[in-house]
Amino acid sequence: MQKIAVIGGGVTGITTAYALLNRGFEVTVFERQRYAAMETSFANGGQLSASNAEVWNHWPIIKKGLKWMFRANAPLLVNPKPTWHKLSWFAEFIAAIRRYERNTSETARLAIAARDYLFQWAKDEQIDFDLEKRGILHVYRDKAGFDHAAEVTRLLARGGLERRAVTPDEMRALEPNLKGDFYGGFYTESDATGDIHKFTYGLAQAVERRGGQMRYETTIQDLGCDGDGVWIDAGAGRERFEGTVICAGTASRWMASRLGDRVNVYPVKGYSITVHLDDEASQSAAPWVSLLDDETKLVASRLGVDRFRVAGTAEFNGFNRDIRNDRIQPIVDWVEQCFPGVSTRRAVPWSGLRPMMPDMMPRVGAGRRPGVFYNTGHGHLGWTLSAITAEQVSDAVAESAENGLRPHAVG
Repeated sequence: MQKIAVIGGGVTGITTAYALLNRGFEVTVFERQRYAAMETSFANGGQLSASNAEVWNHWPIIKKGLKWMFRANAPLLVNPKPTWHKLSWFAEFIAAIRRYERNTSETARLAIAARDYLFQWAKDEQIDFDLEKRGILHVYRDKAGFDHAAEVTRLLARGGLERRAVTPDEMRALEPNLKGDFYGGFYTESDATGDIHKFTYGLAQAVERRGGQMRYETTIQDLGCDGDGVWIDAGAGRERFEGTVICAGTASRWMASRLGDRVNVYPVKGYSITVHLDDEASQSAAPWVSLLDDETKLVASRLGVDRFRVAGTAEFNGFNRDIRNDRIQPIVDWVEQCFPGVSTRRAVPWSGLRPMMPDMMPRVGAGRRPGVFYNTGHGHLGWTLSAITAEQVSDAVAESAENGLRPHAVG
């Protein structure tokens, strides 16, 4: 039985640990927080959304970003102060535009493949995470947005996803509580929603029950490779493992550099509010069908009877984790406009740093050195893709273990 270290206790790290345990490995998870899923996996938009698989490497997105650069409340905001990390990331982002169609279809394929694993794991481990299989409705306020969505639907279909166009009347039939003037929408019946924190925390408990070791409140000081495998220094000297999987979110770039690899993850900040539905009127006025508003770049998900999560926006501002009111207020305003019967008196704000690769595709597979593997850079679809990338990287570890943990890269 080989000893494998998983660095990171978010959704990618915990799903990876679980998949490795299923293959018979001895697993130790290192997490700097006191519990699993306390950072980017704490309060995301709640969507398991193959229908949101469109990558951002597209000239219209770049044009919008330039237009929005000096609007503090814009859906996409870029701090114009240059850094080498940011410049290199955007250069690679632009270079990946030529792969926009292929990567969108491939992301949809991965998202569909991930569903069965995630749902089965939750069933096997009896994890209650407020799962709702009511589909996701994408809404569009003008013809241009709707027409673009029709083109995206064609790319998603290449990846195996079925979604259909719906009229404003059909939108109101799907979600009667939605208010506003819309041109039309697209509905994906097979998508779902839930609470990422509940899921990840529940799966982390399952990892411990099945023999995995969780090292909480443990910060990696240094790590590297030598002839004996991988070593990790978490403040008490070097500890050796036959292999390690880096699932460290935005810290993956630094860790990869120590292990001889370049993983150009950038921290893209997103915001959310959790609206507590404390009265019957708010509970009745909140939606049950999950939504994505393309114009505002916001997603909304019902989390049980008494919570409603709204999340979105993208902010390129380095490792800044500040919760800015000028970024939160537009989200609150959206709730009040689209669901005026919902009280926002108790709307709890949050921000998290999405680990995003320039081509919007996760880095999954082996590094250059023996025993080093990566499962990181999932961007805005970390939860949606987590189960399938955990399976992929665990397969790569298992295959390499048969050959003495020599590198063998996967996609």
